[in-house]
Amino acid sequence: MSSIEEEKQYLANAEASGLVSRLGAYVKLSGPGWLQSAITLGGGSLASSLFLGVLAGYSLLWLQPVAIVLGVIMLCAISHVTLSTGQSPFVSINSEINPVLGWGWAIATIMANVVWCLPQFSLGTAAVTQNLLPFLDNTGGKVGICVALLVLASLVIWAYDKGNKGVKVFDWVLKIMVGLVVVSFLGVVITMATSGEMEWGKIGRGFIPDLSLLSQPAEVYEPYLDKTGEFRTFWENKIVGTQRDVMIAAAATAVGINMTFFMPFVLLRRRWGREHRGLAKFDLWTALLIPYVVATSCVVIAAGSQFNGKPESAYENYAEKTLHPNLEKGFNELVKARLEQETGKEAYASLAPVQQDELYANLSEANKQLAAMLVKRDAFNLAASLETLFQSKAFSHYVFGIGVVGMALSTIIILMTINGHAVCEVLGKPHKGPVFLGGALIAGIGVLGPFVWSDAAFWLAVPTSILGFTLIPVAYLSFFLLINNRKILGKQRPSGAIRFIWNIGLIMALAIMGSAATFVAWNKTWGDVPFGRYALIGFGILLVCGHFSLKNSKLTAKVNAMDLKLQRLDKS
Repeated sequence: MSSIEEEKQYLANAEASGLVSRLGAYVKLSGPGWLQSAITLGGGSLASSLFLGVLAGYSLLWLQPVAIVLGVIMLCAISHVTLSTGQSPFVSINSEINPVLGWGWAIATIMANVVWCLPQFSLGTAAVTQNLLPFLDNTGGKVGICVALLVLASLVIWAYDKGNKGVKVFDWVLKIMVGLVVVSFLGVVITMATSGEMEWGKIGRGFIPDLSLLSQPAEVYEPYLDKTGEFRTFWENKIVGTQRDVMIAAAATAVGINMTFFMPFVLLRRRWGREHRGLAKFDLWTALLIPYVVATSCVVIAAGSQFNGKPESAYENYAEKTLHPNLEKGFNELVKARLEQETGKEAYASLAPVQQDELYANLSEANKQLAAMLVKRDAFNLAASLETLFQSKAFSHYVFGIGVVGMALSTIIILMTINGHAVCEVLGKPHKGPVFLGGALIAGIGVLGPFVWSDAAFWLAVPTSILGFTLIPVAYLSFFLLINNRKILGKQRPSGAIRFIWNIGLIMALAIMGSAATFVAWNKTWGDVPFGRYALIGFGILLVCGHFSLKNSKLTAKVNAMDLKLQRLDKS
């Protein structure tokens, strides 16, 4: 489309021509949903999906689809408010809801963009050096890969900043990247299906919601638990706690705080209006929901088939009990926790290394097998485990390498783009030009990820994730209030049965995702400090202060307006 007016006319003609024409137009003009897919299909989704499969096999296949559906409902509300008003929700929230929430929303988004770019560069570099081009596994090679990723991302964002043609290029690049991710992981599952390894009955049942794993271990652990004697309770608590934590974290992160910030500005950048509301919602339900569900489900299925209930999968050589190098630390931590349960933490620490080794040697095989089953795997463990299926070590690594690089690069591009919008918004500048590009490059500091992430993770990841989780429920609450606010939406506020349906969906999303995010934040610690609890309480106090500050400022504005009116009457 050469202009926004032609696009609006095209939409109007398609809608007048019937459902088929309307859907065709929606598919042709789609874009924002694909961009949301590009950010949510990142390293976090990959890690969550992998660990869900490791812990519970196919039993938790339902979790991420449910979480993304709730997220899509909220993003649809954000789109409706934005396209109905044609203005920034940041301004609406600050002027009508709570300025602390508005500014917290923006600051949390900028922090999240900068911090989460770091591990994406690390993930992309690891995928290239471990799966695609091993000869680059050196300092010079890693520097070159990071620079290439940053240059590619910057070129795509530069095209986006150039206007309509650049936006089309931007959309197509991200669609291709998301497609690569989905096709790569779908290809893995198809290959597994042709090898006869798929248990379709169990996979089908895995999409039926089941909350039992919040309170009891998955069935696969029972034969091993029966052999642990008096330490059965220890392992049950460890398994249930891990299952609960990963379930809640996966749900809470399906739609992150920066996704809620990005949606309105990508719509405003396209100059979409009220005519595009149906298109925006269709785009989210198709271009975000479908790729996310397919990709994450494929990873859960692959991980579940290869790792769940298979302690031998943690070993390079099971007969000689040689662990995979990247799993040794996690395995040893689990074994240490079990031995500390037996001897007492202080008593175990006081033992000489030779005595600790003797305790480990006397530990029953069932305890070691449970530790092996609970160790977190990564994408490269999964690629290695599938070598026999692909009948080619190189092919399995290329398939996973391409998928993981696609995840990393698409997420880097979107995180940098969101940061450009966020910096422009907080500075009150137009969302284009040097300020936008400069804001995007601030997030590009993530290029240092492969070299600093292991040291920076503790100092940056924990407080950022806490702030992000804290803001998710209040951001959701803000848009629930906005879509019901007559002053902001006027005649565009949903009414009657439509408003009832909106509110039911939004209340469900707010209750479930808000509870999950609050639980994660509340239980997050920064070292030994319960930082999450302090953050939640502190932010709650700030919200109360912001509420009364806004209320007082509105009252003052009314009083001043009345005084001005009286002064004019006196003069007359």
